[in-house]
Amino acid sequence: MNKNLKILVADDHPMLLKGLVQEFTENGYHQLLQAHNGAVALEQILSETPDVAVLDIEMPLLTGFEIITKAKQHSVATKFIILTSHKEKGFIIRAKKLNIDGYLLKDEPFSEIQNCIESIQNDISYFSKKFEQVFENQVVPTMAKINFLSPSERTILRLVAQRKSSKEIGEIIQISYRTVQKHRTNIIDKLGLDPAPDALLMWAEENRELLQNI
Repeated sequence: MNKNLKILVADDHPMLLKGLVQEFTENGYHQLLQAHNGAVALEQILSETPDVAVLDIEMPLLTGFEIITKAKQHSVATKFIILTSHKEKGFIIRAKKLNIDGYLLKDEPFSEIQNCIESIQNDISYFSKKFEQVFENQVVPTMAKINFLSPSERTILRLVAQRKSSKEIGEIIQISYRTVQKHRTNIIDKLGLDPAPDALLMWAEENRELLQNI
C-alpha cells in the first residue's frame, strides 16, 4: 500500500479531527493537511492538490458535498472520501450523484479507511457495507416505485416535495384542482401509502433527492 500520499482531513469537531490525524500518523501517513471548516478544506484542495481528501459532510461554511462540487469544477485530481455518521437515503443518493470515490461511516475501524484509500488509488470506488445495504434495501425499491408512476405523476410528486399546494400545482402545470387531487390519490395508491393528509408530503420530502433525478 502506498502511504506516501498527501492527505487532507477535514472535520469541524476538534477532538475527532485530532484523533483521525493521529490514526493516520500512527499508520505511516505523514503528508497530512488539516481543515476545521469547509472553506479552509476547499482552499487547501485547490492550493495543495492532495491525493486524497477525507471530508465530513456537515461543516461550517461549506458542506462536504459542496466542497466536492466546487473542487470538481476546477478539475482537480484529488480523490474524495466522505467520512460521516449519516447513512440516510438522501445522503447516500447525493454521494452516488456526485460520483464520490468513497463513502465511509465514522463508527467503522481505521482499517476501512485504509482499504478505501487503496481501492480508490486504483480507480475503484469503495463504499461502506452499510451504505450498500441502504442503497439496495431502500433506494432501489423506492426507485422502482417512482419508475412505476406516469410522467405527470412524477411532476406532481416533485412539486409536492417543494410544498406546493394542489391549487398551486394546478396553476403551474395548467390542470384543474380536481385533476391534481385525482393524480394525488393515484400516486398514494401506487406508492402504497397511508391516505393520511400529510403522508404524501412526508414521503416526497424524504425522497426529495431521488425525485430530483427523474
